Amino acid sequence: MLGLRIALVASIDLRPQNSSSSCCSASASASIPRAAATLHPILQFNRREVRAAAASGALTEGEIMVKAKSLQVTKFGGPEVLQFEDVEVGEPAEGQVRIRQTAIGLNFIDIYYREGKYTAPTPFVPGVEAVGVVTAVGPGLTGRQVGDRVAYMGVLGAYTEERLIAADRLVPVPSSINDVTAAALLLKAATAQCLLRQVFKVEPGHVILVHAAAGGVGSLLCQWGSALGATVIGVVSTEVKAAQAKEDGAHHVLIQSEGDFVEKVKQITNGEGVHVVYDSVGKDTFLQSLACLRARGCMVSFGQSSGFPEPFTMSVLAKGSLFLTRPTVMDYTRTRDELLTCAGEVFSALAGGIIKVRVNQTYPFSATAQAQKDLQERRTTGSTVLIVDSTATDAAKV
Repeated sequence: MLGLRIALVASIDLRPQNSSSSCCSASASASIPRAAATLHPILQFNRREVRAAAASGALTEGEIMVKAKSLQVTKFGGPEVLQFEDVEVGEPAEGQVRIRQTAIGLNFIDIYYREGKYTAPTPFVPGVEAVGVVTAVGPGLTGRQVGDRVAYMGVLGAYTEERLIAADRLVPVPSSINDVTAAALLLKAATAQCLLRQVFKVEPGHVILVHAAAGGVGSLLCQWGSALGATVIGVVSTEVKAAQAKEDGAHHVLIQSEGDFVEKVKQITNGEGVHVVYDSVGKDTFLQSLACLRARGCMVSFGQSSGFPEPFTMSVLAKGSLFLTRPTVMDYTRTRDELLTCAGEVFSALAGGIIKVRVNQTYPFSATAQAQKDLQERRTTGSTVLIVDSTATDAAKV
């Protein structure tokens, strides 16, 4: 256990080694990258057209555009509102890079945006997590170059083949991690890192309750929490998910439909309750989660897959002098240093075997609507990745 805990402290340093680098790199050339032969076939074809037009003088460098397919939301609703559109992706401006995406992480927040629970001006491209390769670099940018493998999280607009993005929100992907793993990992594991190491710092001897313990974040909370020396109680919806939660380190697993989980938690803890609850379910479990806490316990509500909790009076927290927080990973990774520190600890935990990523489902990008439907209807376990480029599965593996 001691070895595991030490491994958590020694995070991988992702900062540029060149002290003159601000965050990102390469020449300010606006030309089409020479690596086009390795690109997605659709993008490769479009680039050939663009190069031919540029060579003939029909286009100037400032007019060069790359075409890509994007999924857009023009109105809020179910999976059927996701519509593919051909979009033009221009050259990156100062502080930006253009990336060709190979794999996109599917997250419940994508559904919140699609339904309008989290608002964005329509039309918009949903998705907040992806992995890809830099294909162009903005003027004067240092620390990034064409061909770099990068990942990002928390930046809306991931459901696309190619995009522009602020370079300071990108994280370099270690060569030992393939694209699919990275797409499944960054946002969920960064969330787990923030919840376990920053929001409520889990220590040996703590008892923690994890809802949706077989889900993407829940699976990582079980693994990492157990490695930190905590007793982990997981709550799941089926026997199959219970088996996975146990494999992921949960010491006790409760199936929500099989009786009052509050009473079972009290039995497990000899009437004391847990130190912290990590609740991503929301409405269906909120008050019961509070009831599972011991005196001065902490309720961490970080999602609402069943809907937003009903309004409640603050006096509910008085019984036991309870703490309540609603964190988001973006508030814990606001600065470049915070982002790289968090990502470095995530990659270190993966390399050290403290966590493993369960990519239990992959879908082609064209089947994104079905993937969202399956996630929302709780047909998935672990992480789900949308494959944009089939070469993503051929990269180096952990």
